[in-house]
Amino acid sequence: MSRLLLLSACLLVPSLTWAQSAPATTPRAAAAVTLTGRVVDQTTQQPVPGVTLLFPDLKQGTATDADGRFSFQNLPRGRFLVQIRSLGYGTLVRTVDTGSGQPLDVALAPAVTELGQVVVTGVSASTELRRSPVPTTVIDKDELNQHASSNVIDAIAHTPGVNQITTGAAISKPVIRGLSSNRVITLNNGAKQEGQQWGDEHGIEIDEYSIDRAEIIKGPGSLLYGSDGMAGVVNFVAPDPVDNGRVVGSVTANYQTNNRLQGYSLMNAGNRNGFNWLVRGSGKVAGDYRNRYDGRVYNSGFRELNGSGYVGLNKSWGYSHLTVSTFNQQLGLIEGARDSATGRFVQEYAVGNDAVSSRLVDRNAFRGYGLDVPRQQINHLRIGTDNNFILGQSRLTLNVGWQQNLRREFGDVLAADEPSLYFQLRTLDYAARYFLPELSGWNTTVGVSGMRQENQNLGAEFLIPAYQLFDGGVFGVTKRTFGRLDVSGGLRLDQRRITADALWLSEQEEPVPGGTPNAEQKFAAFQNTYRNWSGSLGGAFSLTDDLVLKANVSRGFRAPNIAELGSNGVHEGTTRYEIGNPGLKAETSLQSDLGLSLNTEHVTFSVDGFDNRIQNFIFPRRIAGAAGGDSTRVNPEDGEEYRVFVYGQSPANLYGGEVTVDLHPHPLDWLHFENSFSMVRSRRLGQSEGEKWLPFTPADRLQSELRVNFRKVAGLSSLANVYARAGLEHNFAQRRVFGAFDTETPTDAYTLVNLGAGTDFVTSKGRTVASVLVSVNNVFDVAYQNHLSRLKYTDVNNVTGRTGVFNQGRNVSLKLLVPLSFN
Repeated sequence: MSRLLLLSACLLVPSLTWAQSAPATTPRAAAAVTLTGRVVDQTTQQPVPGVTLLFPDLKQGTATDADGRFSFQNLPRGRFLVQIRSLGYGTLVRTVDTGSGQPLDVALAPAVTELGQVVVTGVSASTELRRSPVPTTVIDKDELNQHASSNVIDAIAHTPGVNQITTGAAISKPVIRGLSSNRVITLNNGAKQEGQQWGDEHGIEIDEYSIDRAEIIKGPGSLLYGSDGMAGVVNFVAPDPVDNGRVVGSVTANYQTNNRLQGYSLMNAGNRNGFNWLVRGSGKVAGDYRNRYDGRVYNSGFRELNGSGYVGLNKSWGYSHLTVSTFNQQLGLIEGARDSATGRFVQEYAVGNDAVSSRLVDRNAFRGYGLDVPRQQINHLRIGTDNNFILGQSRLTLNVGWQQNLRREFGDVLAADEPSLYFQLRTLDYAARYFLPELSGWNTTVGVSGMRQENQNLGAEFLIPAYQLFDGGVFGVTKRTFGRLDVSGGLRLDQRRITADALWLSEQEEPVPGGTPNAEQKFAAFQNTYRNWSGSLGGAFSLTDDLVLKANVSRGFRAPNIAELGSNGVHEGTTRYEIGNPGLKAETSLQSDLGLSLNTEHVTFSVDGFDNRIQNFIFPRRIAGAAGGDSTRVNPEDGEEYRVFVYGQSPANLYGGEVTVDLHPHPLDWLHFENSFSMVRSRRLGQSEGEKWLPFTPADRLQSELRVNFRKVAGLSSLANVYARAGLEHNFAQRRVFGAFDTETPTDAYTLVNLGAGTDFVTSKGRTVASVLVSVNNVFDVAYQNHLSRLKYTDVNNVTGRTGVFNQGRNVSLKLLVPLSFN
């Protein structure tokens, strides 16, 4: 690591020297300037009030007044990207020289597409979506609000190319083009979210209500974030600071009928001469969900209590924010155990102090919000700093964060309040990026990032060893425009060291020092170091003003996680006794992306294809017994016998893509007919028939939605931004499964119909008083099992002959949003 840090210094020092040797006309310090302007309708030339203008790299925003005018105070001098957006109009992006002294006058056209949205994730600085060669999707707040969801991943899982592995309503893990877990990096407002990503029953610890938009990179994201981004990156972005002089707030309430979910969120934010803040408190509680075949699914409820916010300064020299978030969740773990005679769910209960029996779940138990054993408790705390310093024509960003993830699993009915598994994960992460002054049209960024991590076992059971992890990386990325061609690329060098601690257990399964008589070694100590590089090169070529061709080639890598290296026990929710392999090599990938997008007055069309070739793909494989059958091992925690799997490696190939078509015939700009199709094929190369397809590969999916939007409704002046939508989602049958060793089973096709409608209630002056949004998922109450649902592998219902638990049935969601203004 000393060589790595020395290399980072060698990269940063010349960069600073370059900045210092810039021409004499370059400002030596950021001087405050004012930017004013006006926004009008392109067709009528009438002013447009309430338009949002945002400088993403400065985190400064404002809105137009009743006359369409706006003003920014305390802006630094320089060239920055500004995003201009308003509901019903196409998003506009411009590069503005704030020191020119010229007003910014803008004419907005009616919305037909969102191709001009600004994205931040996966690029060195804010970039127009159409200019970035990396396949990226942005989901804004309006779209998030218009769909019913039970967690933050559920809210984005219908994006083409994105799916979710679920274990009931509370646990969802993102899947990007067939890859998940430690192959997807999740960012909380640009900072890596570090929980126990390796676990199948470990969700994402981010409050759904705190999200302003989600940015999804499809493809290796190792360039800026290091290991684990082989599949892509999901960045959940918090709201930007409000405009100067304002103090605002909001109240959100949501009720969903299927599991009686109640969700509430309160927010307050303000900006006083650059001193700005945001504070939010949220809560959720949900009971057992239901479907047509299972009725109420026992122990599928959950509850959350979350908080987040920041306080900081935005001035002409940049900004500095102190951020805090805390996520606290308790949830039931669905076992799906059934009575053989009736098919009803059963539960374990204590008989005296030392015996356990089972009984039918009383129907009254489904009526409340209580949780049974087994259950989980997750507490995730993050404290961080987010800084951006303007240095003349260059700037420096510095982010440092500390986070603690506590994950307890309660599985013993005889000691229901004592955790069986208890992980304490603490992480210190850092990232610094230096944005060099533009030179001959090249915009270049260099930086360093990494983390220090420690995980401890505090429970009575042990699945993975305690470990310490330290990694760091240096990178450089650059981009330039050559006429109609936008080119970008970069390189990164990383090193990760992981050290696992030995663990010895007594005959009573309690930790003891090594060498204790009759002690058995649960985990052996090891230390592994992984060094690797990542790279990306791509371009976006505007064949015409409406037609853009994109191509990108990227190399990613992923170091093995602690479960793959050192696990020794039954992985919860599986039928396998898993043994880690400390000799695993790092995975590397080479992905090629090719895309074409057409954006006209009447149609928006895009097609994106990818081919991802992975070396050393890590995968659990069965161990054969001496007699030729499965090797088995008794798990001392429950006395059950399980087949033994050990982690191995082989090459893999994933390929596929997404096609989207949005018809919006002019002049019927209020009408949209959106369609998308996504597919992925994932193979292990050189394997037999039952083992050649990778498990948990999403089925092909076709989605269609007919939507109407009206900014105003004739004769109803109190309503604005009225919309209605009707959607169809068809998931094709998935027969390409990892069928060996009963690991995975095929899944039948199913079709869901979803509806939604909503409106803003406004005053005579156009101020929004409240927004009401209604959605109905699975209108016809179809009983189905998603191929990525882990609940389809629970017990057989002997009465019906159906295996496993089914997904959620019909669900009606009612959401109320009330904006508040205190000045």
